[in-house]
Amino acid sequence: MIDGPAVERAMASMIEAVGEDPSREGLQDTPRRVAHAYAELFSGVGKDPKEELASAFEEEYRDMVILRDMPFYSMCEHHFLPFFGQVHLGYLPDGKVVGVSKLAKVVDTLAKRPQMQERLTAQIAEAIQEAIHPDGVVVVTWAEHLCMTMRGIKKPGTKVVTSAIRGDFRNCSVTREQFLSLVLGS
Repeated sequence: MIDGPAVERAMASMIEAVGEDPSREGLQDTPRRVAHAYAELFSGVGKDPKEELASAFEEEYRDMVILRDMPFYSMCEHHFLPFFGQVHLGYLPDGKVVGVSKLAKVVDTLAKRPQMQERLTAQIAEAIQEAIHPDGVVVVTWAEHLCMTMRGIKKPGTKVVTSAIRGDFRNCSVTREQFLSLVLGS
């Protein structure tokens, strides 16, 4: 849970530290607005994403379930600047399926905390694997990082791509290739 008053005090100090006046008209409400924004942006802190997958359904469906082009927004833990992109995920049910909105909630829960893209990708796969024990899980994430776009090396448009591959997706190249063709196809 975000400590709103602490965020407000810290933001007022930050405004002063960059040489601005926190009492200036345009900045007076900024600490409060930032505290509200951070409450939303970091609402995944302390939450267990597997709880979203607690209500699985017994179903003998054993082919791929894929969610593709799912947008996400997160905050880089190194610079506290946003990174954003899309997640593509798939799993091979082993007698249990979950509501697809629950998978989207797993992504949101994990993205809404200070993150690294590599960790986010792996955590999504692990949460699905641990909660419903499918025969395989694959997660591919691409993102643009504002810490690389608007500062530092300044390379806008550069995408970072990460993947986490578990079970049959790792062990069977045909299954992995089928997932990639379905995700990359138009």
